[in-house]
Formats: sequence, C-alpha cells, structure tokens
Amino acid sequence: MTTALALLGVVVGGVVGTTVALSANRRRLRGFARRIEELATRRGVSTEVDSGGSDELERSVQLVISALSLDERRADEASEIVGRLRGALDALNRGVLVTDTRSTVLFCNEAATEFQGARHGEALVEAAITEVLAAAVGGEVMQRTVDLFGPPRRVLVVTASPLVTGGELVGAVAQVEDLTDRRRLEDVRRDFVANISHELKTPVGALSLLAETIAAETDPELNRRLAERMVTEASRVANTIDDLLALSQIEGDESSEYGPVAVAAIVAEALDRVGPAAAQRKIHLEVVETTAEVAVLADRRQVVSALHNLLDNATKYSDEGSTVRVSAVRVNGSVELAVTDAGIGIPTKDMERVFERFYRVDQARSRQTGGTGLGLSIVRHVAANHRGEVRVESRLGEGSTFTLSLPAAMTSQPGGRD
Repeated sequence: MTTALALLGVVVGGVVGTTVALSANRRRLRGFARRIEELATRRGVSTEVDSGGSDELERSVQLVISALSLDERRADEASEIVGRLRGALDALNRGVLVTDTRSTVLFCNEAATEFQGARHGEALVEAAITEVLAAAVGGEVMQRTVDLFGPPRRVLVVTASPLVTGGELVGAVAQVEDLTDRRRLEDVRRDFVANISHELKTPVGALSLLAETIAAETDPELNRRLAERMVTEASRVANTIDDLLALSQIEGDESSEYGPVAVAAIVAEALDRVGPAAAQRKIHLEVVETTAEVAVLADRRQVVSALHNLLDNATKYSDEGSTVRVSAVRVNGSVELAVTDAGIGIPTKDMERVFERFYRVDQARSRQTGGTGLGLSIVRHVAANHRGEVRVESRLGEGSTFTLSLPAAMTSQPGGRD
C-alpha cells in the first residue's frame, strides 16, 4: 500500500496534467515513458500489471505506469485510468491528501477540499493536517483528533504517514475521517447498556432480597405483603422487557402492514388499554375532538402503541383526579393526534431529551409510577417509520401537549379493528 501511495504521489502530481498534453506529442511521450520506467526500475517497482495482486489501488497505479511505457496508442488509456483513479479517490467519504518531501500538496481529493483555505471550525482541521503532514515528511506517523462543536458537532480524526519507495522517502499521505456518527452510536450503545443494566438490576435485586426475607419469615401476613411486592417487581422487569421488544420491532419495522386506518378506532383502542391505569389514579380521559371519517395511512399496531404510550405517559405524570384530553384533527395532508395533560410539565432544558431511551425528567416520580423510560422513544420511532413527526409543548407546573402527526389516508374507507 505504501508503494502504491508513493506512486500515486508521483503519478497524480506529475502525470495527470502532463499525460493529456503529451498525447499530442509522441516523441515527448516516449521520452517521458522511458523516464517513468527508469524511475520505477530504480525504485524497485515493476511496470508489469500484476493481475493477482490483492491491493486494487496498487494494481491500478502499476497499470498507469505500464500504460505510460507503451506506444502512443496507450496514452489515452493511461489518461483514462488516471481519471478513474481520481474518481475513485473523490468517491471516498474521507479526505485524502498526498504531498512531496517539501510538503507541497500534489493531490487532494474532493472530500479534503473543504479543509483547504478553510475558515471557522474547519480551520482547526487544516492546522491539524499541516501538523501531521510535517511530521510524516520527517518519517513519523502522527494522528490528531479534532472536535468541532458546531453546530453541527463533528469529530474528525486526521492521520498522516510517510511514503517510502525503495527505501527512499518520497512524500506523505494524510487522511481525514469523520467519526461523528460512529462516536454517536458508541455513546448511544454505551448509555443503553448502562441504562438497561440499571433498570433490570434494581428490580432483580429487590426480588432477591424479598425472596430471602420470605424464606426466613414465619409471619403469614408479612409474607403475603412481601409476595405482593415481589409480584410488583416482577411486573416491572416484564414491562421493561416488553417495551424493549416493542422498540426493537418498531425500529426494525418488522411485519408492518400499512393501510388506511380509522383514527376513531385508534383512539378507542388506545383508551381501552390505558383505561385501567387511569381509573386507578382517578384520571378522567376525555376525547375532545375527532372526526369519524378521518383515517391515517399507517400500521395499526404501531400507531395504537404510540398513542397508548402518550396517554400512559400523561396519566402517570398527572395529579390524581385531573383530566387527560385526546384529540384528532386533519391538518392539510396530515392527521394530528394530540394528548394534553395538566400535570407536572417539562423543564425547557429537558424538552429535547424526553424522546431519548430511558431519559426521565423526574427520576423520583418515575420510580413511583413504574415507567420504563422507553414509551416516548417508541413514539418517536413510530413517527419516523410513518414519515411523520412528534412534537411537545409544555410549561413547568401547568402540563404538556404531545402531538403525533401522521400522513392522512387518501381514501375515506378506514380500516376496521383487527
């Protein structure tokens, strides 16, 4: 690979522009080809194409040199191959720069151009490129990580290595890789493992302690109360696992069936599901506005799950005896399902994070209500699967309104219950 990149520095830097010009002058072309061949021989690089080579980049560069050593009929082919090589490097999603021993840039692919003469945050990347290339020209491999706080926030890693051919240093190559998405996924994965471990460890630990107490206790009444507590903790574990499975299925969009579904039927089914929990807390569920003929183009199971989670969330975070209202209205080409409560509300600083997995605005209250912290995440994924959106408006101490916007069905024939 080092040999190939060294040749890339020689060929791209001195050949790309020259080859086309030489095509009109056969004598100069043959002389240049001989010099390329001599250079390749002196540096121990074969001008023959190695069809069995495992490195496609090195094979391509060898083909360019081999083509240059042939007669004038191959000049156009050589130019075409170099053009393809340029195109391949431009197609990479990472920046590539090749310099000579004087740190003069011989080649810069399209992804790296944004860091040439850059301003603002990208200027930090350009400075890092200059630094690592200077080290690479001196024979050292160097890497720098640059955090750009944006917006948008980005994490870039700049790496440079020396190019050595036949024992001789001929230049350096730098790569700029954007690790933003990878870092974000790593953070999500790490937070998910930590959160699910905590969510399961607490009730499992409680179950263990309760079981030990029951084993050592002889009072029937106390054992009964402890057994009831065990049932509660077991249900908490089961609910967490059920929500994880539901979220996994919705994220994977597995076995989804999209079609026109009556909004009234969705609202009725979601209210049926949340009814027992609302009755236990003396929460009054009220349908403010819904039109019987309005339908959404959706997967019924997913949308019912999303609306149920919004209603369940509103019920858990409302004071006993209060009212939770649900409405469904058509707005242009969408249907907006809104759930409004007069509960504790959401602080402004938490508004952007309430849809994250396991995120809770009020940890203490969440423990009391038994929520898993996955409900709003499920709602967000349902909205994404249907190319819709979910919004929240809230005032601390006054309540919240969550609005799920879904595409309206083109037909007025709604789907019935399953």
